Amino acid sequence: MNKAAGVQSIREALTGHNEEDEDEDGRVTDDEEPRACGVCGDLAKGYHFNALTCEGCKGFFRRAIKRSTQLRCMFLNKCKITKNNRRTCQACRFRKCQAIGMRQEMVMSEKEVLERRIRIQARKRLDAPIQLSSQQEETIQELLCGHRNSFDSAFYRFSDFRPIDRNVLPASEYNQSERDLSSLSSLSPSSSRSGSFKQQENQQNGEVRKGIVFTALPHVADLTTYMIQDIISFSKSLRDFRSLSMEDQVALLKGATFEMMQTRFNMVFNAKTGIWECGHITYCIDDAVRAGFQPLLLEPLLKFHHTLRKLGLQEEEYVLMQAMSLFSPDRPGVQQHSVIDELHENLALTLKTWIDCKRTGPEKRLLYPKVMACLTEMRTMAEEYSKQVLQIQDIQPDVISPLIMEMISKSPCNEDF
Repeated sequence: MNKAAGVQSIREALTGHNEEDEDEDGRVTDDEEPRACGVCGDLAKGYHFNALTCEGCKGFFRRAIKRSTQLRCMFLNKCKITKNNRRTCQACRFRKCQAIGMRQEMVMSEKEVLERRIRIQARKRLDAPIQLSSQQEETIQELLCGHRNSFDSAFYRFSDFRPIDRNVLPASEYNQSERDLSSLSSLSPSSSRSGSFKQQENQQNGEVRKGIVFTALPHVADLTTYMIQDIISFSKSLRDFRSLSMEDQVALLKGATFEMMQTRFNMVFNAKTGIWECGHITYCIDDAVRAGFQPLLLEPLLKFHHTLRKLGLQEEEYVLMQAMSLFSPDRPGVQQHSVIDELHENLALTLKTWIDCKRTGPEKRLLYPKVMACLTEMRTMAEEYSKQVLQIQDIQPDVISPLIMEMISKSPCNEDF
């Protein structure tokens, strides 16, 4: 026997046997060749109640211990117990059990058997691989179907849009009132990363030509409207969403659209180049600057996209993120709070179970909290996004679609989507 095997045997001798290696009647498994039962000579494959016995003598000893009447021999208490006659004299059979070392205190009561069985089953459940329930799998499939029918990653359906103008007009061509000059001054971002937020020229002495302050705004507004329409289609494809009242549907969409839109944009974001690859058109953060958005939103937004994309999420995880954003019970105007809260909790559990089931590697342990942190980060940016859209609308009216304005409005809306 090698040294390692000796150490293992000593440890087993000191600590005793594990519950999994012992059955409810005190049997310890033995890997050695089968031997004879110490009571009747029948085939014995393990130890029961501290002695090597067959299954029959094991059960007999347990029953004899629990019986209330005393066993008596009809002869001289010297009966020879064999496999063939072991049922003839119970008293002598019981004395033989005791003689070979079977211990009464090792026989568990019914209560102890039940408690031990519960412990073993609980341990087996912990050791068993985590699996998605049939309901969770059905939820994921419904989300995937709705997502694939409403999200065109190549943006083939994005057509009839106003072309993007990436020109930045010189200051001499601007014409604006004194009130708007101060707003535009704050809208001029300074360069901070990868050429983003290029410094526009001082505009205080210039004039703004009406309707062309933010050159990329018409195209960005069309793109945003297109994305919102797809998000509405996705939401309406979900059975749980359709079951809610119209008031709650509107409240949830108004609260979640920005977050869901950014989650979808992240699926086409190239973290190496900082480019959103939307099929035949690509976008950079400067396009948002040319549409009038400011660094207060764009800097954390770009950082967010890099952070989320580097998590390497799968399509299932992206759609669960969208659904969690959609079914957020704390949106303003929500009435069926408890119903939506339960939906949100079930989605969160489904996401965690999915990660536990499908993910491997060291990054698995922290992936769920990182995803939750990204969801929280999007919520902090949503308010600033709405604020900047309103500012842009004041400066350059009649460009942003009514649907966008409705989504960022804080007033309730009863119109059907």
